Amino acid sequence: MSFLLPLLVWAAVSYLPFLWHPLVKVSIAGDSAWVKAGAMLDRKAFAEENTALAAKGLRQMEGKRSNPVFLPPPHAVAKAFYTAFQTPPVLRGDVWLHESLASSINTIFWGFTLSTLIGLPLGILCGAYAFWSRISEPVIDFIRYMPAPAFGALAVAILGINGAPKIAIIFIGTFFQQVLVVANTVRRADPTLVEAAQTLGARGRRLLLTVVVPSKLSELYTDTRILLGWAWTYLVVAEVVGVSSGITFFINQQAKYRNFENVYAAIIMIGLLGLATDQFLAFIGRHLFPWEQKRRSRILSWIDGIRGKMPAPPVENTEAG
Repeated sequence: MSFLLPLLVWAAVSYLPFLWHPLVKVSIAGDSAWVKAGAMLDRKAFAEENTALAAKGLRQMEGKRSNPVFLPPPHAVAKAFYTAFQTPPVLRGDVWLHESLASSINTIFWGFTLSTLIGLPLGILCGAYAFWSRISEPVIDFIRYMPAPAFGALAVAILGINGAPKIAIIFIGTFFQQVLVVANTVRRADPTLVEAAQTLGARGRRLLLTVVVPSKLSELYTDTRILLGWAWTYLVVAEVVGVSSGITFFINQQAKYRNFENVYAAIIMIGLLGLATDQFLAFIGRHLFPWEQKRRSRILSWIDGIRGKMPAPPVENTEAG
């Protein structure tokens, strides 16, 4: 239902002229001296031009009410999902859509992997030991308020104009949040469990690696899933640093050519990729931590609901013949 409602609103605005069609697409220009067939005019300008033509005894224009070109209907965007992959680059140096997607996924992968490799252990240390928390968390808490795009110029100056500064922006946008989130999760370890382990002689690194971290492992996994979504939100910003590339470059190019159905298709693809990644990680999480009573995925619940409403397959009559 949450997907269906905005889709219905979009379809209503696109297909019902009385709701919001502020322009008129000219099909026959008549005797107008400045309007060509195919032009999009404001309804008021269209009416004024026709009035002027009528007053001069000239042929009037014909057209139909339309929405602006930047608001394509759902069927045009659905078609773009297929045709965008088949549309060759317009200019030399432009890239295909699949190349843009591959570049974006590569940027997300390396930016988030580097952030996790450093941020996860540091967050665990900060959550478990006051020493690490005192020397690192104040400055991390300060830097996390600095917007990652502000480091774009520095990243280009230090790392060049290729993929490295983009990965750096993803890293900066994710790392500082990751350390604090992981530290907060580790601090919520069950004190009764920790005291029981200490009573049995567990101390220091042994207490951390055999009691504290395992007890919060499923929550740390969930934190990582959530922070991966955070990394996706920095993708568009990262890809305009240095030489534009990836899905953002494709979106900008298509917007320049006014292929807005391709723009919408590319934006929706980003959302679908993020959602698919999250659902895949959730699927793995349910098998890694089966003791956790996780809420069932909304997507899977929706699919089950659809299946429940489908008619049962016909039963073959084995007695026939």
